[in-house]
Amino acid sequence: MRIAIPLPPGYRSADVLAFHSRDREGVAEQVTDNRIRKGVLFASVTVLLEVTLTPAMALCEVHADGAPAGAMVEEALHNILGLRIDPAPFLALAKDDALLGAVARRNAGLRIVQSATIFEALTWAIIGQQINLPFAIALRRSFIQQAGRQHSSGLWCYPEAADVARLAPDAFTSRKFTRAKADTLLRLARLVAGGELTLSRHDDPEHVARTLLAIKGIGPWTVNYVLLRGYGYPDCSLHGDVAIRSAFQRLLHADAKPDIARTQALLERYRPHRTMAAACLWASLNQSESD
Repeated sequence: MRIAIPLPPGYRSADVLAFHSRDREGVAEQVTDNRIRKGVLFASVTVLLEVTLTPAMALCEVHADGAPAGAMVEEALHNILGLRIDPAPFLALAKDDALLGAVARRNAGLRIVQSATIFEALTWAIIGQQINLPFAIALRRSFIQQAGRQHSSGLWCYPEAADVARLAPDAFTSRKFTRAKADTLLRLARLVAGGELTLSRHDDPEHVARTLLAIKGIGPWTVNYVLLRGYGYPDCSLHGDVAIRSAFQRLLHADAKPDIARTQALLERYRPHRTMAAACLWASLNQSESD
């Protein structure tokens, strides 16, 4: 199957390629030049998504070891290309803002890449709770190799809920997962696999938040991160995120990070575009103020 997806003017391919190349071992995602190769499971079918980025178009080839649902594939492609949230409204809101104006202008066109599926976003958020990014990437790699399956090309595919639900806790605890993290992943997977928890992009964000917060091991930061990476919700408040607080500390020239309540108040002014505010704050940590 081949799919051509038009890219908007000013599309920042380099950002998207960098996001998908974070795991240098390339277990489930591989990036070479302007091409992304990603393995995903759709309804138990192993699928390789191969995307070549040109200035105006994403040329996508779908190599499936079976017959995946076309709608699931197209949705995943839009997610991994960061096409869910238009950055223009946030720029219009914030370009003259005293605090984030310069950051917003420097990052015009910045896009937020989503995970291929909501389940991937949710499990990734749980894996990454309260640990640094390199360790989280290493755990994610182990998670994929324990619960995922290999495509005929050899690339690993990110698992679905049923693949995770069949495992015992020691499949993860023997690979440096805490017992609490392993239990949360298994609890979530079994709820999804058993049909007690549905993950639909069409669900109301407040309903999603209430439902997920009722699951032991899932807190507000995880919920907001999932709304951002999984659902593509444009107004997530990442006030509990340490990197967001660090970015504000830098912009405010403060001696310490603002606390969570102050960070939440600072983000309030950017409603209903707090997701893009978070993306720009994250980006600012790797930029000098003179860039």
